[in-house]
Amino acid sequence: MLKSALRAMLLFVLIAATAYVAFYYAPIERTMGVIQKIFYLHISCAFSAFVAFGTCFYANLRYVFTREAKSDWLAVSAAEVGLAFISVVLITGPIWAHPVWGIWWTWDARLTLTFVLGLLYLSYLLLRSMIEEPDKRALFSALFGVFAFLDVPLVYFSIRWWRTQHPQPVILGGPGSGLEPRMRVSYLLMWGALTGLLILLLSARYKLEALRAGVEDLRREAEVR
Repeated sequence: MLKSALRAMLLFVLIAATAYVAFYYAPIERTMGVIQKIFYLHISCAFSAFVAFGTCFYANLRYVFTREAKSDWLAVSAAEVGLAFISVVLITGPIWAHPVWGIWWTWDARLTLTFVLGLLYLSYLLLRSMIEEPDKRALFSALFGVFAFLDVPLVYFSIRWWRTQHPQPVILGGPGSGLEPRMRVSYLLMWGALTGLLILLLSARYKLEALRAGVEDLRREAEVR
């Protein structure tokens, strides 16, 4: 417990430090102004969500082939954490877009696919809540989770494949793309801090799911007796 609290405290300090760097070390973008600072949270949460959904995809595939309960615990834990991060993306996007584009939302390829991504993983969690039998719940949700992950590469490559309202890629884009060095440092620090938060949340949620599975086993044993 003490180690967990210490890790959480250190992570809080790291996030606060990266926020300071993003606001005061990174320069103000020439055309968008101060509102561009939301970029560091927005894009870092997006990539952290992809990491979480990738973990969920791996765990779902592993469950399909091994039927290990631990894989199911990891999958649902990663799905919940990823949904939290993608929700931040969907909230911060319109806040950034309105001053820059003059609109809160537009149904272009990337925005629509990101919204669908959130709905898919929300549906994944709802599906689990509707099936009581543990093995059936784990298998059906694993199959659906494998399908849901297919939207992740669509979201990532959408601005490369289609012309959208969303800006063209700045990170890993074509010629002329890239971040100013101080912006790049601020972004990498923010993503590192949020990845640490992802790991902390995923670990705590996994332990909770393991405890929940243990309680379900004890309840079934009591019912049999």
